[in-house]
Amino acid sequence: MAQKGDLLSFRPDIKVLDATIRDGGLVNDFYFSDEFIKALYKVNVKAGVDYMEFGYRADKDMFDVDKFGKWKFCDDDDIRAIVGDNDTDLKISIMADVGRCNYKQDIHPKDESPVDLVRVATYVNTMPAAIDMIEDAHRKGYETTCNIMAISNAKESDILGALDMLGKSPVDGIYIVDSYGSLFPEQIRNISEQYLEIGEKYGKYIGMHAHNNQQLAFANTIEALTNGVSYLDATMKGMGRGAGNCAMELLLGFLKNPKYQLFPVLQFVEKYMVPLEEQGAIWGYDIPYMITGHLNQHPRTAIAATKEQRKDYSSFYMEVVDKD
Repeated sequence: MAQKGDLLSFRPDIKVLDATIRDGGLVNDFYFSDEFIKALYKVNVKAGVDYMEFGYRADKDMFDVDKFGKWKFCDDDDIRAIVGDNDTDLKISIMADVGRCNYKQDIHPKDESPVDLVRVATYVNTMPAAIDMIEDAHRKGYETTCNIMAISNAKESDILGALDMLGKSPVDGIYIVDSYGSLFPEQIRNISEQYLEIGEKYGKYIGMHAHNNQQLAFANTIEALTNGVSYLDATMKGMGRGAGNCAMELLLGFLKNPKYQLFPVLQFVEKYMVPLEEQGAIWGYDIPYMITGHLNQHPRTAIAATKEQRKDYSSFYMEVVDKD
């Protein structure tokens, strides 16, 4: 597939989604202050970001509301308290996780909600449930995406089958998700070609959500967009589960569309993200994450090792190799 654009051009089809609250919320159990959320909303508007994801729409019968901040559940009223009527160009997103939400009850019709986009997160083996969620959100008036997680651990035939199912569904976009941060740019190039072929066949846009276990989240994101992927996830200072995500400041510094503004992002990082780290929130590249990314494993063991401030990297490596 031919390269789309070059370093000196901008692509009008590119859209940037800020996932700081949703993926970053996995770091601090979604305990963000209202001041932080309001400031993030305002900076995304100033920076020209296209979508802001407020968190998960998780099932309150499954998750204890006393153990998580409100953005684990991101009720419409809580979002509205931040954005009001959202009289801006910024669109509002939430994520609905297959098996972890009561979507028929908790996702209300679009005309009753400040949300624009519902992103359905699924594994390849739960595609039928994901399709049902997509159809439900579509009927209610939302834009929808499907984020197929952990594709590095899935069979290619299963991924192609899932893509074909999504192509025939009413979903608007399909996301490549490197859940374990184990993929390399060459692999992203091949995977994005597969996704884009389905996207072109069925009229769907393709997105990219990268993790930074091997310090490749930014590289993999721009590799995908070079191939023609158009929706790009990023987070402020790369905040996200484990090693984190593609950093918003890197991405906006790379994109040439004059609507994107880097300076307000730098101000936000300085005023809010640095203090968050100083207060004890831990994310970003570390050797345990590199090891689980290298071994194509879920980062849960690396998250535990990082919280314990383990520096016995060789012992940790042998522990996780034995589990592989």
